[in-house]
Amino acid sequence: MPAGIDRLFANLSQTIIGKEDSIRLVLVALIGGGHALLEDVPGVGKTLLAKSLASSIEGKFQRIQCTPDLLPSDITGSNIWMPNSGEFEFLPGPVFANVLLADEINRATPRTQSALLEVMEEQQMTLDGRSRPLPRPFFVLATQNPVEYQGTFPLPEAQMDRFMLSLSLGYPSADEELRMLQGLRSSVRAEDLQPCISLEEVQSLQQQSRQVRLEDSLQRYLLQLVRDTREHPDITLGVSPRGAVALHRAAQALALIQGRDFAIPDDIKQLAPHVLAHRMIPTAGLPARTVVERLLDTVAIPASR
Repeated sequence: MPAGIDRLFANLSQTIIGKEDSIRLVLVALIGGGHALLEDVPGVGKTLLAKSLASSIEGKFQRIQCTPDLLPSDITGSNIWMPNSGEFEFLPGPVFANVLLADEINRATPRTQSALLEVMEEQQMTLDGRSRPLPRPFFVLATQNPVEYQGTFPLPEAQMDRFMLSLSLGYPSADEELRMLQGLRSSVRAEDLQPCISLEEVQSLQQQSRQVRLEDSLQRYLLQLVRDTREHPDITLGVSPRGAVALHRAAQALALIQGRDFAIPDDIKQLAPHVLAHRMIPTAGLPARTVVERLLDTVAIPASR
């Protein structure tokens, strides 16, 4: 594991107890230049994870609590008339951050949800014909409650496709929850974390991940998984080409995190359920993740050289 990633992983582990796999997936999304969707019940540490990440990379953190009355301008910002100067002045919204937490994103209306489309894909926002670049790196961590659907607006497929991967922190184990309670007096708050890596180092890691090699046979394996989702009888909507690119970049990031300059089939197998499942629309009765896991069992793994 590169030194910068090792420090970042250790820093996040001070506040997030026993969730090494989830931390690794979030770092995959960050270093891979994507965004992450946390589908989890309340109270398991989603906000804490986002705050801890922002503190660790010395980045600006912003949080949006999504509600049905939230307007697009509440997210992106707006032009305000200033009587003293006699002209409009742009007041930036919370998207102008390095780490943006969109909490309960499915409680925002579709119009407001769509305001995130441009910023997530292009890392810029456009208002009155003028485009404004967002800070770099720019990372969106969105959450939604997979249990409570009353008063929610399901994310459209185009929005789901913008997330590199989806994951769930889940409840802690009994031992992890006991450690959490025993450490309440001495626990480290996200705000108290000292930066362990700079924003420039994060951008450097993102560039390094793009140089990680995927052999032709591994790329064909990846594409076979993606293309099989489009022809599967239990899937109404398969994975888009954007999903194939996301899995490729996620595999590069995971390889870099694990200290390699090349990806291996296990990287694809580990990431595929998290990168592909949320982009698919299954027919009734069979979860998309189950389909992906079955495809992983049937698609031939390329032989190592």
